[in-house]
Amino acid sequence: MKYAMVIDLTKCVGCNACTAACKIDNSTGFGVKYGQVLEVEAGRFPDVTKFYLPILCMHCENPECLKVCPTGATFRTKEGVVLIDRDRCMGCRYCVVACPYMARYFYNDLKRPLGVPRMDLEDERLGTVEKCDFCIDRVREGDLPACVKACPYEARTFGDADDPNSRVHGLMARAKPLKEDEGFNPSVYYIW
Repeated sequence: MKYAMVIDLTKCVGCNACTAACKIDNSTGFGVKYGQVLEVEAGRFPDVTKFYLPILCMHCENPECLKVCPTGATFRTKEGVVLIDRDRCMGCRYCVVACPYMARYFYNDLKRPLGVPRMDLEDERLGTVEKCDFCIDRVREGDLPACVKACPYEARTFGDADDPNSRVHGLMARAKPLKEDEGFNPSVYYIW
């Protein structure tokens, strides 16, 4: 079993329901988004187009973040999900710099505007790095990641990439990952 996500960019309208669902489900603090939607302009005038590109941890098969972690806090599960052991993370941020998708966040109070209180889980996270975990606890209970459930246009599909009968496996044939030629082998694919 290997979990994967396919995001159909022809269906994404940039509504950020996925971003909001992720923030709520993970109780992330001010300025921290495990998943975000970028607005991208492509082409040259007068043939300019705009599309939305959701970015999250790509859960690479060959993750740069894992290679640089000096404490072993970053690890990969048998399902192919890249996770962080908060108890082992020393906050060095090597993984933040190494991530080619800029999908990791260091928790500190420096970005917080005066008067904005911390959320409950933030005290545990201070001084550590966090990121998308494909909502692995939800998935192991038979549910879908929060971002997949929240998408009103069904632009996201999640499932077992190794199961030839799964919807995600079928969609992967028409999809491509970001930075495909760089050898990271991400588990998030895009239909362009």
